[in-house]
Amino acid sequence: MVRHYPISLNLKNKQVVIVGGGFIAERKLRKLLEAEADITVISPEINAGIQRFVTEGQVKWKKKCFSEEDLSKAFLIVAATNVQHVNRQVSEACNEQQLINIVDDPARSNFIVPSTLRRGKLVISVSTGGASPGLAKKIVAELSREYDDSYDAYLEFLTDCRTKIQEEITDLTVRKEVFQKLLDPAFLRLTKEGSLKEREVLFRQLL
Repeated sequence: MVRHYPISLNLKNKQVVIVGGGFIAERKLRKLLEAEADITVISPEINAGIQRFVTEGQVKWKKKCFSEEDLSKAFLIVAATNVQHVNRQVSEACNEQQLINIVDDPARSNFIVPSTLRRGKLVISVSTGGASPGLAKKIVAELSREYDDSYDAYLEFLTDCRTKIQEEITDLTVRKEVFQKLLDPAFLRLTKEGSLKEREVLFRQLL
């Protein structure tokens, strides 16, 4: 059994190639766009969703069948066709320095993509190692009710507070104690309520 190492990649401006132009390719593309990757789609045809991204200039499209040279400059590759022998060709064309994900074939991939919940800077990933993607999605759906959209604003608040604490408190022991107090549920509650002035007053009491 393969034990994967969980990691978060910085894909900003990295060259990514997606082989395939259907629903699965579109789903992968959307997530990679969130990471600000430089994406090229290789496929004779693409669906309406991918076409929209191409028209908007967010994605490049090579209207052709896959060939090995399409991967020459790619940092990360996703094979998302519904034709197994094409996916296999993509896998065999990659070199050892490239990251490759073959949809529904973890054995031919050197990384897998977990189900992910994103709330601004908060990212929660769940993986079953390919055993049950459906269970991973179910767990993410359950987590999404606990960690709702308010966590986006809450994390922005915590980011600002962290900067102010580092600027105003030099004693590392005291700083650690303040960081801990900042996790008081009252700050999240005030964020959810939109009581920003009360939240700022409470924060200032910690300094």
